[in-house]
Amino acid sequence: MRLSTRTSQGAQHIDAQVSLSSEMMPGVVSLPHGWGHDLPGTQLQLAAQRPGVNLNALLDENQRDPLSGTAVLSGLPVEMVAVEGAKTKVFTHF
Repeated sequence: MRLSTRTSQGAQHIDAQVSLSSEMMPGVVSLPHGWGHDLPGTQLQLAAQRPGVNLNALLDENQRDPLSGTAVLSGLPVEMVAVEGAKTKVFTHF
């Protein structure tokens, strides 16, 4: 699936494998944080073997929490769509 959002830098997206679970509230997406170590120029060989997607690619570096002033790292509205040409294999946990 492709997770997309809009930031002050424009539209951002990442592609990730999806599992469905009744343990999640409807409308909620949980994305374990990978660091995107498969990006060009990355020199962390061990991490590059299990890169995961980089959640930071969806975050707006200019958005701040109004109370603490820290970067907003969760509660991000996203749109989820199927990626054309991707293998359709959905894991469900109901």
